[in-house]
Parts: sequence; C-alpha cells; structure tokens
Amino acid sequence: MPDNSSYLVVPSAALWLFVLVIVGISCVALAVVLSRARRARNMKLARLEAGSVRSPLPEFEKNGQSAAAALVQWSPETLRHILAKELPDAQVIVVSNREPYIHNRNGDGIQLVVPASGLVSALEPITRACAGTWIAYGGGSADALVVDENDRVEVPPENPSYTLRRVWLSEEEQQGYYLGFANEGLWPLCHIAFTRPIFRASDWEAYEAVNRKFADTVVAEARNERPIVLVQDYHFALLPRMIRERLPEAIIITFWHIPWPNSEVFSICPWREKILEGLLGSSIVGFHTQFHCNNFIDSVDRFLESRIEREDSAISYGGQISLVHAYPISIEWEPARQAQLPDVAQCRRHIREKFGLADDVRLCVGVERLDYTKGILDRFTALDELLRLHPEWIGKVAFLQIAAPSRGTLPAYQQLHEECLRQAEDLNRRYGRDGYTPVLMVTEHHSQEQVYEIYRAADVCLVTSLHDGMNLVAKEFVAARNDEQGVLLLSMFAGASKELLEALIVNPYDATMMGDALLQALTMSSEEQRQRMQRMREVVRDNNVYRWAGSMLLDAARLRKRVAVDRAVGAAPTSSGNVISLLDRRRVAAL
Repeated sequence: MPDNSSYLVVPSAALWLFVLVIVGISCVALAVVLSRARRARNMKLARLEAGSVRSPLPEFEKNGQSAAAALVQWSPETLRHILAKELPDAQVIVVSNREPYIHNRNGDGIQLVVPASGLVSALEPITRACAGTWIAYGGGSADALVVDENDRVEVPPENPSYTLRRVWLSEEEQQGYYLGFANEGLWPLCHIAFTRPIFRASDWEAYEAVNRKFADTVVAEARNERPIVLVQDYHFALLPRMIRERLPEAIIITFWHIPWPNSEVFSICPWREKILEGLLGSSIVGFHTQFHCNNFIDSVDRFLESRIEREDSAISYGGQISLVHAYPISIEWEPARQAQLPDVAQCRRHIREKFGLADDVRLCVGVERLDYTKGILDRFTALDELLRLHPEWIGKVAFLQIAAPSRGTLPAYQQLHEECLRQAEDLNRRYGRDGYTPVLMVTEHHSQEQVYEIYRAADVCLVTSLHDGMNLVAKEFVAARNDEQGVLLLSMFAGASKELLEALIVNPYDATMMGDALLQALTMSSEEQRQRMQRMREVVRDNNVYRWAGSMLLDAARLRKRVAVDRAVGAAPTSSGNVISLLDRRRVAAL
C-alpha cells in the first residue's frame, strides 16, 4: 500500500502559512488604525487647546460641579445675582406635591403649619430668593379659605416674597395618584427596602390625570413662553413632557429626590416607557448622585430608542437633548430657625427634663417620617446588640425616636408602626428599670424648631436609611451643632454618605457593625468629635442649598445661551428650544 503521508505535509504547511499571513495582515491593520486614532486624538486636543473648537460641556462644569463654584459664598443674594445677570426677566416656577405652607382650621380660627419636610426645607428659601411661583396640592382644611379668586396666596405671611398657587384634587385623585401609584408603586420600586411595589391601572389613570392638571396650571401661571420650571420628585414623572408640548421654549429642570433603580428593577413597572418619555421632556434631569444618573441612563438605553453620550451625560430622544446631571441637595446655611433657639446647654436641659432623662444618660436620637426605608427597626436592633454585649451601658444610654406619622392608611406603613412599637416595648421590658427607659418612641409631628432643639441636645444622631436619595436629617444635625460636638452615625446607603465622610459610616443591615459603631460614638472623645464635626460643617456650609439651586440655574442659563448662539449663526434649533446640536458637535469635533 503506498505511503501517502508526504502528500499530507504540503497542504498542512500551506494552511499554516496562510494563517500566519492573515494574522500578520491583521496586526498591521490594527497598528494603522491605532496610529490614526492617536493622530486624530492629538489633533483634536491641539484644536481644543487652541480654542478652535468649543467643547459642548467643559469637564469642570459637568454635573453642576463648576470649579469656580467652590470659591463662591452661596447665599440668597448669589441666586438673585445669577438670575439678574444670567437669566434676566426669567420667571421661576416650582412644582411639587407638598406645599410649603398649610392652612388648617383650628377651632374658630386658622392655623398656619410649616411642614417638617426635607423638600420644603430645601426649596422654600430658593423660591423666596427668586420671588418665584410655587405650585402645589392644597391639602389643608382651610387652604381654600385664604386664597384669592385665582387660587393664589402670597407667602410667607410675615414677609410675602413669592406666590403659592394651590391645585385642588378630589379624594379619588389623591388616593390613586398619591397614595396609589406614587407611594405604593414608584416609592418601593425606587428604594431597595424589599417591599413589593403595587401597580394598578386605575392608579396610573389617576396619576396621568393629576399630572395633566398640574401641567394646565403651569401653563396658566407662565407669564411668557420661556419660564424656568423646576419639577420636583416622583409625583410628576409625566409632567415635563406635558409642559414641553405646551411651552416648547421653556427650560424644564426635573429633580428626582429619591433613588433611581437599576434597569432590571425598573423593568417591573408596567408603564416604564411612558415614565421615561415623560422625564425626557426635561431640559435637565437631576439626581443626588452620579450613580443614580447612571441607572437612569441605563434604563433609557434599555427601553427607548435614543442616542446617548455617556461622557457628557446627555440623551437625545424625540429630537431633543436632555442632560442628566448630579446635584447633591442640601439645606439653608445657616438655618434661620437656629437663631431662635437657646444655646446647646439649655436645649439639653429642656429635652432631658421633657423626657425624664438623668444627667448621666447619653442621648441617641433618630428623626424622620415613619417609613420602612429609614431603618428604624435596625436602630433598635443595634441598641439591643450594644446592651446585650456591653451591659455596663444599661441605664446609661437612651434612644429617642421621633417618627412623624406618614401614609398611615397604607398597609405597609401600618405594619411598620405596629412592629416599631412592639420592638420598643420589648427592649424596654428587657433592659428598662425604675427611672430608666432605653427606648422613647414618639410618633408625633414636630416643628422644625422642636427638631433642631432635639438635634442640639443629642450626643449621637442615627441616620440609618436602608436606601435614600440624600437624607437631609444628616445635614440638619451637622448644621445644628455649632458647638462642634455630637456624633453622626450614617448609613452607607444614604446619598449624604458621599459627602459627610467624617461621619461613622455603617451598613444598617449589619447588626454587629451597627452595635460597634454605636459604642464607638458613645465613647468618642470630645476632641475627635470636634475634628469630625468641623469638617462636616465646612462641607454643608460650602455645599448649601443655594449652591444646589444655583448650579441648576447656571446650567439652565447655559442651555438658553446655546440656543441663542445657534439662532444667531443660522442653526436650526429644535422646537423644544433645547440643545439638539450637543451630540452632533461632539461627533464633528472627533473628525
């Protein structure tokens, strides 16, 4: 039989030679491509350095973090200067569900209530500084008695500086839009607190109808075609698109105060595309952190046909650009109500007398709405861990929980209230003794003055959110402590933990870690407290609420100027009056 092995060697060698040639050609081609890319990048950098190409959004201006902003003393006067210089004659309209002032019947008279709300605390000084118009749901029992024929009332009563325009909702609308879709649907969807969201078609219909009603009100209140509209929170996801359809030249800034979930979690919502389309009616969509911005962009990328420029956090959808920026919200500095309070020593005496605390008992406090996202039960577990492992602290530490009733008709909140009371009673039974109650659970509304008095009296403030966009309680506690004492124990899942790095950062799901951190807080020296508090106060002072608002207004001014430049050079701006050329400019600059 003939030996054919020699016939097999030649084809095999030829095959290997062919493979080597292909690999060689590929390497050469790759080298050429990389060389051209480097050359193009170098040419682009040279043009930018020469100023021949205007960057659509300078790096130091991204996400409201202008380099010059850190050098500015942000105040109401700063905001007024920005409006006068950058946005002359601009009308500022704020839209939120909650109103900054509530009028309730009180016997034969009317009582004015200022709600203890983080959103109100942040936005009320802004609207005062801008002499703007605030549109909100009028839910007070006497709200309708104090408005004029156009449903307006000038506020604050002692020094009117802006207009509050009230919108009236029926009981059915409030049930479906607010308690239903917003708080049984969107709220648990956006918070990692393991509470299942509930979505009903009837709630969605009410949500759409109420958003349309608010859009009608914005249009009615607008004095011209180009107002600056600040839309607040998850109650109004559809509102930006509705306003855009009626006021195409408006600058619409939507700020989402709660977290934005990742795209897989967001996919649970049956009306996910409509919510995204509604929000992309905004000129700017704002969140507290870049992480939540990224989640929002990922959701748009997954569910809508859009063009996304991640480097500039810009989304092109429906012929319009929406910028997606991080603006960490803050509080007024210094809080006006603090000047009305006595010094820290007097606050401590008053609170201890009020709650029957001995002088040698260390006071830990928690202040918030009664909500399952706030980690109240986890604080009780941490206290249990401390007292179990360190019994020498029994009788020497007490925890005061102020939990304002909230959404009490919803089953999840009723269950939480019952569980909090049950766990507090259990701790008091196991560790309490004559004259000593380890847990003081107070489920009542408190005024801001009362809350600040509690902050000033505390040795430790616990902010242990399971998930939070920012949490202004942390910043309020820091602002209240002008004695530079007290310890902030802060959840890593609150946006504030990205700024207040000198707090004791904890994982509220880790009971052992929480107990150890609580012990560290209780035993921290006065000098260490001072060093930590000084730095945190600097952060809150420099990044106050006026900077938050000023950053958004400056971005609004830049948008408006770009449109003016486009028109001046004969470009065709979009009907939305937005910056449609943003992505195209990046691609032109890359050529």
